Amino acid sequence: MSETDLTDGGSAGLTHIVTSPEPAHMSNDPLLQPYQLKHLTLRNRVMTTSHEPAYPEDGMPKDRYIAYHAERARAGVALTMTAGSAVVSRDSPPSFNNVLAYRDDVVPWIKRLTDACHDEGCAVMIQLTHLGRRTGWNKGNWLPSLSSGPHREPAHRAFPKVMEDWDIARVITDFADAAERMKDGGMDGVEIEAYGHLIDQFWSPLTNSLEGRYGNATLESRMQFGLDVIDAVRGRVGPEFILGVRFTADETAKGGITPEVGLQMAERLKATGQIDFLNVIRGRVHSDPALTDVIPVQGMRSAPHLDFAGSVRAATGLPTFHAARIPDVATARHAIAAGLLDMVGMTRAHMADPHIVRKVMEGREDDIRPCVGATYCLDRIYQGGEALCIHNPATGRELQMPQVISPAAARRNIVVVGAGPAGLEAARVSAERGHRVTVFEAADSPGGQIRLTIQTPRKREMIGIIDWRMAQCAARDVTFHFNTLADAADVTALVPDVVIVATGGLPNLELFETRGEADHVISTWDILSGDIKPAGNILIYDEAGDHPALQAAEMAAEANAQVEVMTSDRSFAPEVMGMSLTPYLRSLQKHDVKMTVARRLLDVTRDGNRLLARIGTDYSDYTTQAHYDQVVVNYGTTPLDDLYFDLRDGASNFGELDHDAFIAGTEQTLRPNPGGQYQLFRIGDAVASRNTHAAIYDALRLCFVM
Repeated sequence: MSETDLTDGGSAGLTHIVTSPEPAHMSNDPLLQPYQLKHLTLRNRVMTTSHEPAYPEDGMPKDRYIAYHAERARAGVALTMTAGSAVVSRDSPPSFNNVLAYRDDVVPWIKRLTDACHDEGCAVMIQLTHLGRRTGWNKGNWLPSLSSGPHREPAHRAFPKVMEDWDIARVITDFADAAERMKDGGMDGVEIEAYGHLIDQFWSPLTNSLEGRYGNATLESRMQFGLDVIDAVRGRVGPEFILGVRFTADETAKGGITPEVGLQMAERLKATGQIDFLNVIRGRVHSDPALTDVIPVQGMRSAPHLDFAGSVRAATGLPTFHAARIPDVATARHAIAAGLLDMVGMTRAHMADPHIVRKVMEGREDDIRPCVGATYCLDRIYQGGEALCIHNPATGRELQMPQVISPAAARRNIVVVGAGPAGLEAARVSAERGHRVTVFEAADSPGGQIRLTIQTPRKREMIGIIDWRMAQCAARDVTFHFNTLADAADVTALVPDVVIVATGGLPNLELFETRGEADHVISTWDILSGDIKPAGNILIYDEAGDHPALQAAEMAAEANAQVEVMTSDRSFAPEVMGMSLTPYLRSLQKHDVKMTVARRLLDVTRDGNRLLARIGTDYSDYTTQAHYDQVVVNYGTTPLDDLYFDLRDGASNFGELDHDAFIAGTEQTLRPNPGGQYQLFRIGDAVASRNTHAAIYDALRLCFVM
């Protein structure tokens, strides 16, 4: 690993990262070349751009937050840009559990964060912002949100106060105060957030309705507020501290910032002489669809704005950073080799695998866990949750879960039944521990429900969850038996020490609390698998609110069926969060799919050649009836657990899971049946209907201590 010289130079903000010569720096790989940013030597060209994983506690970047960034620093990232964004004012309440940069007590926590990353040879900066209208008023100190105009942002729904002169002066000072705190905390620099947030609301003709010095009349007046912020920050932190701006150089919206205007803005930023780098964005983030175009999800084109960012770099000559779905090393390498960027952001990719740079340096690119573009991470943040990767459950849990599996003290014989996400993760982790692993799978190929997911063409990247684990298992000599519906005798014949049942579930066709399957209905699995062709007028009744209902609706609509999606919830598909919902709506609206909320399917009977659905509501005694040609039910899965119960009596733990050990990440030691021949556990949907992340997390925290 690199040696790090943390030289103060008379100011905590002037940390100079010195990388020692090592094999990576003798490489011809463009990604591994050092980059000089002002006084700062970055050890390679890979960074994680500013993002808020929503891990702060009480507004502070405490141990969990630090561990998350330190893991990526340890694995070779050259620059980690923290916070997305740290808020500078009390009337910018945290929408995404942001770091509170307006508090003095943030400084020691920032110092701990920067020290942890500097100790690993990684530079650290932070993004500062006032969210403007991109937040609500009914949190924090219950102050009205602010903006340069009266219109609310659709994503956050708060009507802002139009800023007065004293608001403007105060916020400018707040930016300078916050930047000084970051410098005092040892940061190498700050990035001013100027897209989507308050500064951009001044800069965009779409959102600035002011008059006078900061008004909408000219580009100069629209930019003045941001330029005054930059002047104030630079005046406070001094000439050597690194200062950059992340801004949208093309809003891709009628009446907004055009590429031509964006280049003029970049030139004006350069002309200040105050800016050390630009971080280029294309698009707007005021709504879920707009955000999804800025930060594309699976099925959308990778790196769609890369060439545009390169054009800004070519026009200005300023150091240029950029990130927007750059999920793989090949694309990142191209961005540097082609001179499009100086530093390439691989932020979601590092959520999936924080060790990308280390694996590149060691010639192990094939070993990189792929980002499959599910956007589970960002969707959770924008729903008020914490960032989690759909298939790396150690991300965000670095204090409890390992990113690298350590070998076990003694080798054990482990049998896994089921080769879906849960079973394959159990096999992978157990094999990395050094155990002998055998997997039984009833189907002819691995994947479980992922095989249904990828029937939607734009979701085919999800197979990366399976392919990566199969490659990991193959490298560790895991034995697979496909086309084998294993019974208890098959399992016990292998004399296992541990049996893990990961058999998943089958579609639940019961209607809510009816105690029996609904008559004449089919499952979303029937549609997705192609076993039953959609035809005529179809009702898709969605009791679970997750992806299969919308996938089936999309497939049926594309087969020219007339589709209605109905839910008893007050909003449809609540488990499919904003960014992932966007591609579904674009497809379903194109086919005029009807969405019906707050209606409950009560029963289905046959009426001649058609089906008669009786429909009610949870809100009253109202009922109605409607005819359909097919009724499709999405109500989760019922555990396929017969094998588990067949094996229970022979297990030393009777299948019991010690929850305290499971949560703490310690070994399972319960032995209520001393005469048992093996330990027995079940995971994933074999326990209860949940999601892919939950299934994989079950497997990791059970097996990494086994």
